[in-house]
Amino acid sequence: MQRKYLAKIHVTLRPSVLDPAGVAVQSGLRQMGYETVDHVRIGKYIEFTIISQDESKARQDLERICDQMLANPVIENYRFDLIEVETQTGVF
Repeated sequence: MQRKYLAKIHVTLRPSVLDPAGVAVQSGLRQMGYETVDHVRIGKYIEFTIISQDESKARQDLERICDQMLANPVIENYRFDLIEVETQTGVF
């Protein structure tokens, strides 16, 4: 029996990495009068479904996907949520 999971991945720059896009957004917000906004960081949000035999295998696959494709582990951190959305029976 296969299970379908919704993966919600957040990728952000490591705190030690300069974020020029974040600096630009913060500057723009200040120019618009939002003086209370500080320390803006820009990241990515990715969402997809993954089909796996169980949650443990889905998490292992998702770790590899993030390390190899979705994030640059040298300069970025990532975290994800995995939510079971459906149980599949039969052949795809």
